[in-house]
Amino acid sequence: MLNCAVIMGRLVADPELRTTTTGVSVTSFRVAVDRNFVRQGEERQADFLDIVAWRQTAEFVTRFFRKGSMIAVQGAIQTRSYEDKSGNRRTAVEIIADNVSFCGSKAETGGGNVTNRYDDQVPPTPYNNAQAQIQAQPAPSFASGTPGDFSDIQDDDELPF
Repeated sequence: MLNCAVIMGRLVADPELRTTTTGVSVTSFRVAVDRNFVRQGEERQADFLDIVAWRQTAEFVTRFFRKGSMIAVQGAIQTRSYEDKSGNRRTAVEIIADNVSFCGSKAETGGGNVTNRYDDQVPPTPYNNAQAQIQAQPAPSFASGTPGDFSDIQDDDELPF
């Protein structure tokens, strides 16, 4: 069986971190996902999907994402039944997040960009400096070379396996 959901959209509200009675971090939030099809003369429709994230994923979401942030979520669809305040039986459909990723560019998220929000809290480390040096180097060019750099492959019409 397969139960896999992958969505990308914008947060409807700021996520709030909570903890269970056993101390496990959890957050639930809603993501607005635009539909691809738009009828002529109508506005684009969106689906509002409920997401639940646990432990480190929950802490990551509440730390780096805010209302309006573009987010990608990969997880599984789960249903649960509950009784509302009026005593009616209800069913909730949620995506339980396994992986959450940033989406969009800095320009799309505006001045309160989540990637810039905590830059002053991340101390420089040797890894960060090495990563910056690796990214600053140009990619090697494989198109350059002389015919002497290559050798012919002898083909005797037999397969190598």
